[in-house]
Amino acid sequence: MSLHQETVLISGHIIDSLILAKVLDIILMMGGAFDLEDVHIGTTREEPSRARIVIRASSTTLLDDILKAIQPHGACAEREADCRTAEAPADGIFPDDFYATTHLPTQIRLHGQWIDVDRIEMDLGILVDKRGTAARALPMGDVRQGGRIVVGRDGVRVTPLQRPRERDVFGFMESQVSSERPHHHIITDVAARMRHLRERHRQGQADSKVLLAGGPAIIHAGGRDALTWLIEQGFVHLLFCGNALAAHDMEADLYGTSLGYGLAAGRAVPHGHEHHLRTINKIRATGSIEAAVTSGVVKQGIMAACVRHNVPVVMAGTIRDDGPLPGVITDSVLAQNAMRAAIPGVGLALLVASTLHAVATGNLLPATVPTVCVDVNPSVPIKLSDRGSFQAVGLVMDAASFLSELARLLGRSA
Repeated sequence: MSLHQETVLISGHIIDSLILAKVLDIILMMGGAFDLEDVHIGTTREEPSRARIVIRASSTTLLDDILKAIQPHGACAEREADCRTAEAPADGIFPDDFYATTHLPTQIRLHGQWIDVDRIEMDLGILVDKRGTAARALPMGDVRQGGRIVVGRDGVRVTPLQRPRERDVFGFMESQVSSERPHHHIITDVAARMRHLRERHRQGQADSKVLLAGGPAIIHAGGRDALTWLIEQGFVHLLFCGNALAAHDMEADLYGTSLGYGLAAGRAVPHGHEHHLRTINKIRATGSIEAAVTSGVVKQGIMAACVRHNVPVVMAGTIRDDGPLPGVITDSVLAQNAMRAAIPGVGLALLVASTLHAVATGNLLPATVPTVCVDVNPSVPIKLSDRGSFQAVGLVMDAASFLSELARLLGRSA
């Protein structure tokens, strides 16, 4: 064990945020050993703590694996060195051993100085500018031949999330997903945060947007009116969805059905399965969703509220789409880029009843953005957490119940 070792440092609120315990547990679980040296525990909530840990492993490979596993928790090598870079060998290809980002705040060391990595997101590379003074996270498809890409882990440090002062559901992170736990207190905390963000957004403050990424089950389950109200009242500032949510929302306005099911009658209606197709056809004939709303073709609902209240909508298509509607981005890479461009400024994300959009949006969000994932299928919030979005709070419940309760807590009458 003593032949292969490395000394790492961690600092910050490592005790109350359980960071030190997680790091030590990872070392042992992976088959390593450690000695704790020079541990200082802050005596107040404001005073940071720090620890120096000597990690021992039976091989350089195991040691490297351990260092890689604990880096997202803020552990960095005691021996500081500048990051290493290599040229991208071709467009769309990272050099071997490129550093793969997490969605946690990240810095790299250049010329003896630590600088922030802009546009941080999980599963990207890090591009250093030609002057060597700035860095940003970069998708693989956007890299160009000759670009300087960070390789290895030397000179890279990550700042783990720490529990905020506020005593709400987001202060605990890594919430366990369960269909048997009460939801009211969680939704109450979400409503309080949304009320606060609306005020900040009205004042033009940064990171105050509320993003909702949703699927067509919002319409099918009866959450359409509640979400429309949230948009009209200024609680939602950005919408991610697919062709289906928009189509069924406008189908509900034009025909009173969702996927052919009468929302008021509570039963399937004759030829109802055609209604979404006729809706899409009507919007295509009008030219755009915006034109359909402004001309009075579509009068009420989620899309109408977005148009009237200038809420940006990014619609990402899938291979199973009918039509699709005008404005749906059918190239998945272009859709991802459009979502990525809209993310800056988001202070809260609600991922409601859409597996694909929940996971896709979670992958794009920095870990500092509080996130709520709502679905009747517990595998959706679990999948999101397994993909690395550990800041997401999971709620196992239907979309309509969540949105209706949220709207009620924010002032909507029954």
